Amino acid sequence: GADALAVASRLAAAAGAPLEVVMVLPSEAGNSSVPADAGYERYLRAQSREWLEQASEHLGADVASKLHLRYAESFAEGLIDAAHEFDARLIVIGTARGGLLGRSRIGSVANELLHSSDVPVLLAPSGSRELPASQGITRITAAVGTRPGADALLESAIRLARATGAPLRLLSLVPIDLPAGLDADLAALTSSVHAEEVLDEARQALPEGIEATVETATGETIEDAVRALDWHQGELVLVGSSRLAAPRHLFLGSTAAKMLRELPAPMIVVPRTTLT
Repeated sequence: GADALAVASRLAAAAGAPLEVVMVLPSEAGNSSVPADAGYERYLRAQSREWLEQASEHLGADVASKLHLRYAESFAEGLIDAAHEFDARLIVIGTARGGLLGRSRIGSVANELLHSSDVPVLLAPSGSRELPASQGITRITAAVGTRPGADALLESAIRLARATGAPLRLLSLVPIDLPAGLDADLAALTSSVHAEEVLDEARQALPEGIEATVETATGETIEDAVRALDWHQGELVLVGSSRLAAPRHLFLGSTAAKMLRELPAPMIVVPRTTLT
């Protein structure tokens, strides 16, 4: 939770937004893992409040924040319900234990959120707590992919860049995953040209007053393409949901999942728009 709190605090400070710090406890209803003991319940509530108070000590004075304790049958459900209650623009969570420093590892709660939430989800990499609050948000990168139709992603990136005052970068990753018998050089050239066309289309869709740099990264794999790029401390990366996502819901796609393996920056997954 400390990594999530650090990223959320930096983002809230940069955007001038309130921060709702939520701890979800398992509901007794339908949850056999919670002992039906009043003493245990009192201990759990007291310990949770103590953790919330400890969390508040790490928040800067310039961040308007509130502490909340919620009950739900699942942690993901409790976070989504809280996000709806507070009309939140973003759910921020940390990585699972055991991940590499500076990288994200998807745990069970994150996995559920990244495949069901209708609110954008930010996954904070391990070690995010070490970045000073003064770092702020240094850049917004929108991974627009290699196909058009990233309206929701682009709108979210523009809104975030405006709110934080951070520069915007439009990015396309071009992995050269070749079928047998296909010429590698020709495939690389074709893929790069197509990616540049999509980036140019995205840049032309930017509203007046919003400028962005564009960049195409090529590699034999998605992971290679991510490693080939420069990443700023304090950067945020936005990706869209898979085509498998239900309208206005998240579904972490295979490309985004591969990016997470090498990405040293927090990733925000944006819900899919409704079908037209």
